[in-house]
Amino acid sequence: MTVTVKVAEAKTHLSELLAKVEAGEEVIISRGNTPVARLSRIRRDNDVDALIAEIKAQRVGRPVTTQDEIREWRDEGRRY
Repeated sequence: MTVTVKVAEAKTHLSELLAKVEAGEEVIISRGNTPVARLSRIRRDNDVDALIAEIKAQRVGRPVTTQDEIREWRDEGRRY
């Protein structure tokens, strides 16, 4: 999920915004209505929990994939 805040709000609430970034959210900082910067989490090679949280955040609002769809994708192009 992406949050957009104006510069003054970012200055006032930086600690809270960093907590959101650590939780996997992305923060866009804008000057007026023009986006000027993006805060995002720095990935670490062994940060599995952050990767899982990021994947879950990306899946929010998307349709659920059924097991039949997964089997179809797996078998696509296979010859029997």
